[in-house]
Amino acid sequence: MTNEAQATETTDGFHLVIDALKLNDLNTIFGLVGIPITDLARLAQAEGMRFIGFRHEQHAGNAAAIAGFMTQKPGICMTVSAPGFLNGLTALANATTNCFPMILISGSSEREIVDLQQGDYEEMDQLNAAKPYAKAAYRVLHAEDIGIGVARAIRAAVSGRPGGVYLDLPAKLLAQTMDAVKGKQSLVRVVDAAPRQIPAPESVTRALDVLKGAKRPLILLGKGAAYAQADAEIRAFVEQTGIPYLPMSMAKGLLPDTHEQSASAARSFVLQEADVVVLIGARLNWLLAHGKGKTWGAAPKKFIQVDIAPTEIDSNVAIAAPVIGDIGSCVAALRAGIDSSFAKPNAEWTGAIAERKSKNLAKMAVTLDQNPSPMNFHSALRAIRDVLKARPDINVVNEGANTLDYARSIIDMYEPRKRFDSGTWGIMGIGMGFAIGAAVTSGKPVVAIEGDSAFGFSGMELETICRYDLPVCTVVFNNNGVYRGTDVNPTGGKDVAPTVFVKGARYDKMIEAFGGIGYNATTPEELTNALLEAIASGKPTLINAVIDEAAGTESGRLTNLNPQSAAMKK
Repeated sequence: MTNEAQATETTDGFHLVIDALKLNDLNTIFGLVGIPITDLARLAQAEGMRFIGFRHEQHAGNAAAIAGFMTQKPGICMTVSAPGFLNGLTALANATTNCFPMILISGSSEREIVDLQQGDYEEMDQLNAAKPYAKAAYRVLHAEDIGIGVARAIRAAVSGRPGGVYLDLPAKLLAQTMDAVKGKQSLVRVVDAAPRQIPAPESVTRALDVLKGAKRPLILLGKGAAYAQADAEIRAFVEQTGIPYLPMSMAKGLLPDTHEQSASAARSFVLQEADVVVLIGARLNWLLAHGKGKTWGAAPKKFIQVDIAPTEIDSNVAIAAPVIGDIGSCVAALRAGIDSSFAKPNAEWTGAIAERKSKNLAKMAVTLDQNPSPMNFHSALRAIRDVLKARPDINVVNEGANTLDYARSIIDMYEPRKRFDSGTWGIMGIGMGFAIGAAVTSGKPVVAIEGDSAFGFSGMELETICRYDLPVCTVVFNNNGVYRGTDVNPTGGKDVAPTVFVKGARYDKMIEAFGGIGYNATTPEELTNALLEAIASGKPTLINAVIDEAAGTESGRLTNLNPQSAAMKK
């Protein structure tokens, strides 16, 4: 090639987007093709990136979000304009709420047409629509700015408190051309996107002073602690202090649920009786009753809160000792400050917890040992628990009402970042997206434990699982309806009650339609055998677990949030 030919070599927006992502080691895109991103997806695959195509953008976004949680790198979701963008926006908002780093990249209509509202194809002001639901939102109009746009999105997604970022790419941008050499020079490799934030020494001293004065201390681990990947430091802190700990659901496995200091089996007791609570990557939101009320009992509380965001402090109750910084640095600093004057919790406190745990575990064991016909949630989850106990490496996705509530207290976790569920918003529909994201990101098997209602939100992604031959076993707890399948239409009319599904549905037949393997299980023994076989196969599988349609309670454990149920209690 002559020097003159080299000088005129060009690149375009399509290639610059791909090159910017690859330069930052972002090599997987979750998305759904269409105008104007189809060619971008094709070129990305041709350039060695992995494009996982979904049937609905929301589930692609959920996959990207959970990939971000697992890796501390922003997961990438790509959608078409307007309706496709809006479908992805739900996942973006959920990622922001849950502090999962992800970037939603959407094609869009041209600015001059959108601003004059001239009625373009899928015309929508997507940037301003995204802003309330994202940590940050950016639009790139010129090819030479693509590198900076991607770099800003990456840094915004992972720095400080992670979250969802929107990156708007108008269709005209992708076709823009520029000199290839200048294009390469315009790309940015982000350096130290999430720098360590060291806590102030005085904040560490203050926290330790409060902790030294505790008679009934408790450590509460949130999913932020799991995201931090400071596993060794957190475990060392828990064991060095001897303080009982309570993990939130996605923090399960930071220490094995069977650890002697785990207070999960005495959750209500420790929340009510603790006098000092150390929050590590956990927020006092609705999942913790906002830090007040009967959940927390009458005993006065002092809170030590370790968090990356200073604005989180005092959000619901007064925090006696905030420790602001990244969790790894904060926990390391707390450990370093522990000296000979620090005493482990007294035997009265730890003994009371052990006694309550023993009592509750014995009571649960009696319930789990029962073998009703048809199965209920407990007997089915016992079967799953016993299988998963031998495979701590398996990722567990869990959603539903009763299915979620019971599973998080019955299924033990032994390794961090292996349990993924409805999270801070408590939404349904994350199941298949999270399962696909976890399987693609980790290369490990996934068992998705789904209520039949929750499964319905994303069930068509079974085809995606089969298309990519992912080792995902979906277990659908089928009790014929939302919460349960026993409601009746009070008018006696033809329409079934609002909560009732088709009786005796065979969800296992769905996956067979796409080439996967289906099982129908009506007893714990059948469920055990099916799950063992499914995991061993490494193939896309689905188990239709037939549950007593009368099993389950209205709204699961959230009856206090259900207006009718709350009214009935008065």
